[in-house]
Amino acid sequence: MAELADCIGQVKRPHPVRVAVDGPDAGGKTTLAEELAALLKARGRPVIRASIDGFHNPARVRHGPGSTPPESYFHHSFNYRALIKSLLIPLGPGGSRRYRSAVFDYRTDAEVRIPIRVAEVNAVLLFDGVFLLRPELLAHWDFTIFVRVAFETTLARAVKRDAALFGGAEEVRRRYEQRYIPGQQLYLAACAPAVRAQVVVDNNDPAKPEILRR
Repeated sequence: MAELADCIGQVKRPHPVRVAVDGPDAGGKTTLAEELAALLKARGRPVIRASIDGFHNPARVRHGPGSTPPESYFHHSFNYRALIKSLLIPLGPGGSRRYRSAVFDYRTDAEVRIPIRVAEVNAVLLFDGVFLLRPELLAHWDFTIFVRVAFETTLARAVKRDAALFGGAEEVRRRYEQRYIPGQQLYLAACAPAVRAQVVVDNNDPAKPEILRR
């Protein structure tokens, strides 16, 4: 984690540094981003935390007809236009630094009105989520991390983590086997995130994340 924080600290921009923490569902992205945030704050850097979860499309778009569950997950889950407009462009070159860290709450299936905030010029945005290294987002990141985890490991973690949320272990397995894992496989084939990322982290053992490539 200290080495990752060092890598981010070496990125110099005249605007906030926008960091993508990409990887599969239940891969440990949020935990990794939180640990990085604590390290960077301890070093005196202002940190903005946000997640792709704040930029979902409405359920009628995410689960609309005309595509398979994996395709709808990969292609229709998130509002990338809103992400770029509300967060990534304001924090990027020539941006106003006036940003919103979320625009939608998928739990209530409704827009949220988070107040606009102003980022410090030396801030670091740590943004975690799935599908972050797709072509329409690549130009808006200043540093990219891909968290690599085997799908059998993510499924086991999801069963433990999400059984209460989804109504039992069998429902978690069904969702992951029919939607989330095949959707991730589409992403890996189409976007090669482990090739595009500046750093690849093996997180099969979350107690001992290992940098595979930088």
